[in-house]
Amino acid sequence: MITIIILGAGNVAKHIYTAFTNQKSVRIIQCYNRKGVSIHKDQKKENITKNLRDLIEADIYIIAVSDDAISEVSDNLPFTNKLIVHTSGSVPMLSMNSVNRRGVFYPLQTFSINSTIKYSTIPFCIEAEKDTDRLLLKKLALILSPKVYDISSEQRSVLHVAAVFVNNFTNHLFSVGNQICSENEIPFEILHPLIQETAKKITVLDPDKAQTGPAIRKDNKTLQRHLHILKKDSQKELYTLLTQSIQSNYGKKL
Repeated sequence: MITIIILGAGNVAKHIYTAFTNQKSVRIIQCYNRKGVSIHKDQKKENITKNLRDLIEADIYIIAVSDDAISEVSDNLPFTNKLIVHTSGSVPMLSMNSVNRRGVFYPLQTFSINSTIKYSTIPFCIEAEKDTDRLLLKKLALILSPKVYDISSEQRSVLHVAAVFVNNFTNHLFSVGNQICSENEIPFEILHPLIQETAKKITVLDPDKAQTGPAIRKDNKTLQRHLHILKKDSQKELYTLLTQSIQSNYGKKL
């Protein structure tokens, strides 16, 4: 039985609690957050604290707070030589206080408050200073998913940048597409199958080989027509920038 304590009350903390709450080989014995609020409907009040000094003994302490708060929380832990891990994609492991054993337990997924997550599909990136701690983190991750990777802080920082491109930036493009549809009284749901097929395609093809559209074809008439249709300068700038990036990637000029 692996005992864990979750520190935090945001989306990641709540999803980690949900993921482990019904696992027989894991027990969440306590949660900490500054307001002492519940992060799961089945959580018992006596297992919640808003005082770090009240933290009890556990195998792993998971810090699931904002990136800027990780160091502060680790600095204020009232013990030494415990396994402390954070869940951030961009914060180096060594940014936490060295009085404790440090590690990373990073689920590479976007977490929204009401979303349902299939944890068996999520890659978990782990890191630890000691081999014994790394093996324990791997054991914990394998309870949820077969996709467990030993990733260094340097690799994780690069991975996080790539994740911003494929997740945050693409979602912004979905938002822009939705705005364009709304402005012209077109249901955005018409684009859902295209979005799904595009995402599915890059799981079996290299993205470079999956690229289509007027930019890679150097279809200048269509490109100019699209720019004329777009009403907002920000949309025109984004369209031009992405077109230039696609054509640069394939050795063509706008």
